[in-house]
Amino acid sequence: MNFMQEKNNKVFISGEIVTEAEFSHEVYGEGFYEMNVLVKRLSGQGDILPVTISERLITDGALKVGVTINALGQFRSYNKLVDGKSKLMLTVFVRELLDEKPVRNPNSIVLTGYICKPPVYRTTPFNREIADVLIAVNRSYNKSDYIPCIAWGRNARFAKNLAVGEKIAVSGRIQSREYQKRITDDDIRTLTAYEVSISKLAAYENAENFDPDAEFELLGVMGSSEHTDNVYSD
Repeated sequence: MNFMQEKNNKVFISGEIVTEAEFSHEVYGEGFYEMNVLVKRLSGQGDILPVTISERLITDGALKVGVTINALGQFRSYNKLVDGKSKLMLTVFVRELLDEKPVRNPNSIVLTGYICKPPVYRTTPFNREIADVLIAVNRSYNKSDYIPCIAWGRNARFAKNLAVGEKIAVSGRIQSREYQKRITDDDIRTLTAYEVSISKLAAYENAENFDPDAEFELLGVMGSSEHTDNVYSD
């Protein structure tokens, strides 16, 4: 299936490779490698994102540390056994490398999927509204990716009322976030979480103007107001 036809999970990142490519796994004789890529935000801060790429796309010297890549792909999930427990892992799965950046935003994602657990709504000590949303996104061959998302402000207020099984469309960026986890009384580890920071959210049946291709191209263009009453943008 052509990547540009897969509208329910589309990612573009442009960033600098910061770790050496390491062999990950093989499928039907095709090897896949993992690396980390530093993607700068428009604010100047950065997210270090895990990236998976096929050996078919790797040419000699093209994917070394320090090289900037422009990649189209999907945000995928898989389960990995860590310390005897199954852990949800996330990666940007590269489908195509581009010679130059085609959009203004170096970190863009558009997803269409289903709410697969009740959203968790809360407020920060500074009274900022947040909602954690887990979306199941269908993939080819009857597979699904489970993508954690975070909504803010009026997006969070809208998301908190979404029911399990409801279909939604979102756009935004992939972000990395460090947090501390207590393993034992003497062992506190700093770990990294990956999630989609939602900039625009729509209940799918009310998303006539939420065209995935248009959203993908326009992410980073400020001031867009073309949305229905049930499409929210922060």
